[in-house]
Amino acid sequence: MLGKGRKTTFMLARLAVEAALYFVLTFFMQPIAFSPVLQFRVGEALTLLPLIFPEAVIGVSLGCLLANLFSPYAWYDVVFGTLATVIAAVLTYFIGRLLKNKNMIWRALAGSLPPILVNAAILPLMWLIAMGDAAYWFNFGMLVITQSGAVICIGVPVILALNKTEAIIAARTGKDSATEPAQTVRADADGHDQEREKEKPDKD
Repeated sequence: MLGKGRKTTFMLARLAVEAALYFVLTFFMQPIAFSPVLQFRVGEALTLLPLIFPEAVIGVSLGCLLANLFSPYAWYDVVFGTLATVIAAVLTYFIGRLLKNKNMIWRALAGSLPPILVNAAILPLMWLIAMGDAAYWFNFGMLVITQSGAVICIGVPVILALNKTEAIIAARTGKDSATEPAQTVRADADGHDQEREKEKPDKD
């Protein structure tokens, strides 16, 4: 088993990676990441991570906040855009908890709804306030399409792949995969020794 301190360190490191990935995927794709016409953020594919990693709620939200500091919408995106990501991440986390006994495919599809719908509802409101863009429902529909592309088409396959990875499963259950083989070998050896002892004939 991973020690408490080691497990915390591992979680913090993972959180930092999640935040960095969201930031990089957004920052280096600014023309489409901040477009009011056809906004598409590849980093939104990471919004499903709270389904398997609780700390991803903070990681993804932090990455979004850092990316939005470079948004052409200034503080509007820092406040409204980050708020949308925080709300969506929290809802996705609780959906994962609620459906924890369901197949991961259904959990991923259900968990996709918050990042799609919350962003589609809040961002057009931000554009209305920041730029006077009154085409709220048009922007809502466009965001449903682009968010679905990032979250479902990219995010769902990613989360399914991560869920099947042995290293990820070991991290989630708190097991140290590096020590498990050795422990298994020792257990098998002890078992064989006990069987040999039973097979020895009794001496009068």
